[in-house]
Amino acid sequence: MYLDPIRLRILKLVDQRGSNLKQVSLALGKNAAYAHQYIYRGTPKVLPEDVREALAEFLGVEGAELRHAEVPARKPRSDTEPEVPDGPRRRHGKPLAEGFSAVSEIDVRASAGPGAINDGLEELKGTWLFPDPVIRHEFRARAQDLHIVTIDGDSMEPLLSSGDRILVDTSQRVPVPPGIFVIWDGMGIVAKRIEHVPHSEPPKIVIKSINPEYQTYERDGEEVNIIGRVIWAAKRL
Repeated sequence: MYLDPIRLRILKLVDQRGSNLKQVSLALGKNAAYAHQYIYRGTPKVLPEDVREALAEFLGVEGAELRHAEVPARKPRSDTEPEVPDGPRRRHGKPLAEGFSAVSEIDVRASAGPGAINDGLEELKGTWLFPDPVIRHEFRARAQDLHIVTIDGDSMEPLLSSGDRILVDTSQRVPVPPGIFVIWDGMGIVAKRIEHVPHSEPPKIVIKSINPEYQTYERDGEEVNIIGRVIWAAKRL
């Protein structure tokens, strides 16, 4: 979804205030993901009047500045992001380099070990630019489905270490074939190797760590929220 002028205006005001979307959401009395979903997912398409007025007060502007003249349309998703008619492609209000697409880095540490419980892939931390051919042919993915998160913990060592950044394809949520996934396992956000148990009813998945000091465990498929498959990693040598 391309960001309309109102959403871009809100992002600019939030940045000028030195705040972030999570703080905005909480200030509105909403869950921590509310503002992020409104800005980047188009949910809701327009803010209810009471929420808009509260947001305007928080940002120190008149409510009319944040009112949509018309309901913004949701753009259809495609394999490549089309050019904006009046200029270069834009993401988060910043023009992108020709031939590159933006992938958001999320401020959540994907725990490859116990103890790190997070709200999920919600708070934007930054943006990485990847060449379009790499996304299409190497990752075999779409930029809008990709997120970068950071590993925290040692349960996936030596393959993945704490501090490594991993690229998650959120369009891949079925563990067939098996692989490394970022999941919510009922306790927290974790990066694990998971695989489906053949012919299990109800469907079950096995959740494994590479580090042998951590136990393998099994869950019903419906108990595990698979966020996406890990398709690439970057580490500091």
